[in-house]
Amino acid sequence: MSFLVLLLVLWVEKFSTLRQRVQRDGFYLGELWRLEARPRLAAQPWLVLGVLVLLPALVLALLLLVLQPVAYGLLALPVHFFVLLYSLGRGDLKAALGPFRDAWRREDAQAAVHVAERDLGLGADSACELMQQVQARMLWQAYEGFFAVIFWYFLLGPVIALAYRLLALAADHSKNPAVAERAAQLRHALDWLPVRLLAASFALVGNFVAVSKVMLHELLSWDISAASLIARVGNVAGELPEPVVGPQGLLGLDSLWQMLLRAGVLWYAGFAVWTVLG
Repeated sequence: MSFLVLLLVLWVEKFSTLRQRVQRDGFYLGELWRLEARPRLAAQPWLVLGVLVLLPALVLALLLLVLQPVAYGLLALPVHFFVLLYSLGRGDLKAALGPFRDAWRREDAQAAVHVAERDLGLGADSACELMQQVQARMLWQAYEGFFAVIFWYFLLGPVIALAYRLLALAADHSKNPAVAERAAQLRHALDWLPVRLLAASFALVGNFVAVSKVMLHELLSWDISAASLIARVGNVAGELPEPVVGPQGLLGLDSLWQMLLRAGVLWYAGFAVWTVLG
């Protein structure tokens, strides 16, 4: 069933806007901020995360335990589908990059800086540095919004996929530094394996030798963040040219996007083979 759900989610992502309608975080974020505002809980970040991450995960696990034996598991299928859809990353990366690409293509560096700050929250001292940040953001959002989620879903099911997204929301939006730090620590632990698997995939669909040199030093490192690792590996795997303002400067972004698509195809092929052999 897991592979069928992954195919359905991929179809919906390509041909529908259902994900934007499913991904409503207002209630969750409101509860997060409400609990953080309580004096008793402000000093207990693990308890806050227990209520907001562990409790929903346990409720989902109990629901699936009840539904799985019914009708050969068919009632559990829509639960898997909607939970996975909700657990994917937020926003439309390609749409967010549209104004930046337009400004860069016109060779309007000032406008590119403005839209990057407005739409992506990025700022840099030079156009070259800005493009590198945009490339890193593309890689990170593709990883945390898609690859990490489908990895944990296929491996351990929708419960861990939901927990990953709730941790990401807490880490990114918490107003309590202690809660954000603990959530980021747990997320870092969940990122350790899938980000290295994606890096290995980049080696297969990109420059194998260059990626191998980077991974040789960082393969078992616990300290490097997933965002830093995937940015470094993606840069060498895609053999990106030096950023220049103008149409030629967008070739690096296009190259990264094509590499991500090839890695996605590789993952789905691997999931298919695993499903057949299993």
